[in-house]
Amino acid sequence: MTTANRSLVVKRTSTGLGLFTLLPVRAGGRIIEYVGPVITTEEADRLGGKYLFAVDEKRAIDGRARTNTARYINHSCRPNAEAFTTGRRVWIYAKRDIPAGEQITIDYGQDYLNAHMKASGCKCAVCVARKRR
Repeated sequence: MTTANRSLVVKRTSTGLGLFTLLPVRAGGRIIEYVGPVITTEEADRLGGKYLFAVDEKRAIDGRARTNTARYINHSCRPNAEAFTTGRRVWIYAKRDIPAGEQITIDYGQDYLNAHMKASGCKCAVCVARKRR
């Protein structure tokens, strides 16, 4: 599945779907915006789910729509990208040079991991390799 951004593609991974870059991304380069309706934290608490991205203490982005390609960014304990919030917008930037073909990952944070992955544990490549040792 390709995206509107021709330099990104959604592909199957061992944990589901993930977002991959087709072209190299330089450290500090903007990759994609996390998009969706801005809702209150009360609405977010009522909705629950995995695709809510906190903007601040009062608002979150509901990124459930499949048109939000950034929703396919998976978690890693050693991410290659990070999110920055500007007003009501969330942008994903490269933390380091990312070669073509690599999956884009961010650190979801401990609260998310506790809420959504506590039973199964973290499944990022770093943690899976650590468990195999």
